[in-house]
Amino acid sequence: MLVLAVLLPVAWVQATGHARVRGSVAEAAQTPVDAIVVLGAGLRPDGTPSTYLRRRLAAAAELYAAGAADRVVLSGDGADRADGTPYDEPGSMADWIVGLGVPGDALVLDREGFDTTATCRRAHDEYAVRTAVVVTQDYHLRRALFSCARAGLDATGVGVSATSVTPVQAAWWRVRELPASWRAAAREAW
Repeated sequence: MLVLAVLLPVAWVQATGHARVRGSVAEAAQTPVDAIVVLGAGLRPDGTPSTYLRRRLAAAAELYAAGAADRVVLSGDGADRADGTPYDEPGSMADWIVGLGVPGDALVLDREGFDTTATCRRAHDEYAVRTAVVVTQDYHLRRALFSCARAGLDATGVGVSATSVTPVQAAWWRVRELPASWRAAAREAW
């Protein structure tokens, strides 16, 4: 019973999200949506997007160029650190994606996207997004799409490479999807 109590919620989240995964940017761009939603993935010490985040932004720029949407929601942590150090993930994302050819007036900066669920809810409630293409790493995509569906978004998604120069960290991120998926299911059950 305990194994079922753990595995069934994870399977529900993963299967629900899997049905919304698109295999490529070209496939995702076939049906226009209200917005492309890019989930944050951290900044480097110099304030530029992490490698994972750069991959997400590159895919979003491709989606924009392909006409998937005329808005790109850049969601992440925009809260300065406790010591006063500035931290603006969406601002850094905006600087980077403009350099990839997406005009600044197409961008929506969500500085309160502290986690996947918050991003999905805010896209729906604050930015009136009803249909979206979500961009994140492939291992995270299914849970992200589940969370967006639960927030009222009719979302599909594109997964980008999760190849890492630190294999232990990459393995940890994949493993953490199990408890994160379970928590996502539990939030819906209670």
